[in-house]
Amino acid sequence: MEGEPTLRLRIFDLNCWAIRYLSKRRQERVRLIGDALRREGFDLVLLQEVWSEQDYSELKVKLAGCYPFSHYFRSGVIGSGLCVFSRFPILDTLLYQYSLNGYPYMLQHGDWFCGKSVGVSVGVTAPLLSLSLQLHAEYCRDKDAYLPHRLVQAWELAQFIRHTSKAADVVLLGGDLNMHPEDVGIRLLRGWTGLQDAFAEATRFEGCKNGCTLIPDNCFTDKSELLPFPLGIRIDYILYKAISSFTVKCEELKTTTGPAPGVDIPFSDHEAVMATLHIQRQGQPVGATLGTADLALADVVTEARTEVGVGLRAAQRQRYSSGRMAVLALLLLLLQAAAALGTLAGLGAEQPFPKLSFCLLAFLALGALVLATGLHLFHTMEVKMLHSTEDQMRTALRALQERP
Repeated sequence: MEGEPTLRLRIFDLNCWAIRYLSKRRQERVRLIGDALRREGFDLVLLQEVWSEQDYSELKVKLAGCYPFSHYFRSGVIGSGLCVFSRFPILDTLLYQYSLNGYPYMLQHGDWFCGKSVGVSVGVTAPLLSLSLQLHAEYCRDKDAYLPHRLVQAWELAQFIRHTSKAADVVLLGGDLNMHPEDVGIRLLRGWTGLQDAFAEATRFEGCKNGCTLIPDNCFTDKSELLPFPLGIRIDYILYKAISSFTVKCEELKTTTGPAPGVDIPFSDHEAVMATLHIQRQGQPVGATLGTADLALADVVTEARTEVGVGLRAAQRQRYSSGRMAVLALLLLLLQAAAALGTLAGLGAEQPFPKLSFCLLAFLALGALVLATGLHLFHTMEVKMLHSTEDQMRTALRALQERP
């Protein structure tokens, strides 16, 4: 009933940038993160890019006294990098891996290998549905080849939240969304789920200006990527919403501002986000809402669908090109097979048979066939997923437009 005691929930979210062998001073920074978490005593900790399970195990041992419940989400070739630490019991966990996550041949980016996902844990407070996640990185804002994939991920995440949060009273989402606050993906996610942005709703804020979590002053950031943004960018979020008879208010939001206390380095190339939420039960259920006017939401869905359509046409072109390459490589192999059979049958015996060059050409043709076939299959799946998402958005848009 109204007036019941308020639950004060302190949340810590950080993209740890803990890539084994690649991230600078990784082990030292992981120790600093563990020390800070043990010292501050948050209620819920959501971490991303903890790529080494050894790092997670060390954190688990160090934090066992103040965070007795934890979970590490495994996916992809090298893992999801997601983990959760909690003061409250974790009743259940679930991992959902996005259907599209970059390209396997873009080795310098590597998003495809890590299996970007959303990890869900259900706690006993409220009950509380908490999500730790990371979406595909942007890399180049002017020529963002991954925008359609990131929009598919945002759409799948929004649908996932809507369908899994029905039994929850409070939903918390923390993670590196790799999107600016006004990007179509974040507007789609918030509009379709009704999630509120802790930065926008906080009564008090302390930290980097505009809540930025990737700032030029951080010694680990790539300064050239932030040249268009002298203050930095905000891509790490804590989002929340209340369902049924609960209300949630953000009392305070903080970000770290560079070096960790007492040392010369920060926790990560990202700044941490810390929120203090007040959760209280109300007298009457308020029900779940989209939280955005239908017309405005329809515009967002239309914009997202247009971008997905652009990605769909690009994927179709890639599928056609790789398919044509596979056919040409197969024809070359067939011609070589015919020439080899002709030689074995005694045709053209007066000419010396160039075995070395023949074998090299056959090897190259076979390699091209395997590679092109693999790319054709990959882009075929990409086309199907983009087309499926476009259809889902079309259905959702029609439902919004038909509402009285």
